[in-house]
Amino acid sequence: MYSGYYDYTPYDMRQNTRLIKDLEKAINGEYSAIQCYEKLALKAKSPEAKKIIQEIRQDEVRHYQQFSQLYLSLTGRTHKPSVTEPCPDQLREGLIFAFKDEQKTVDFYLMVSDYVRNQGTKELMRRIAQDEQQHAVWFLYLLTHHTT
Repeated sequence: MYSGYYDYTPYDMRQNTRLIKDLEKAINGEYSAIQCYEKLALKAKSPEAKKIIQEIRQDEVRHYQQFSQLYLSLTGRTHKPSVTEPCPDQLREGLIFAFKDEQKTVDFYLMVSDYVRNQGTKELMRRIAQDEQQHAVWFLYLLTHHTT
């Protein structure tokens, strides 16, 4: 695993300020997804659906940790996350919410990767965007095959 995204040398204060704000948003989003997907996994009726949601949640935990580490390396402090959007209570509505959120997140992470100059950070954002796109596909699968 390439760890160059932690070796972040400040080079443009405006870009760092923007990246820090975007990392705060990403950390909050990943934290919110972790909480939501725990809730959805508990509501899932089939073992397959439960397993898929739990695996997606584990990816989100990893993303949360990666973004938190990058944030720490940039700022010297940790970001206290907060849930930005409540997760719906019903499984089907939660899966729809998760699908749409994952799709929006892909666009957001790709936008960040487009402006950031550090190659390690650029690579990290793209790799996580790919994970998020895969999550959206899995949520769509669950919506079409596992919900009532």
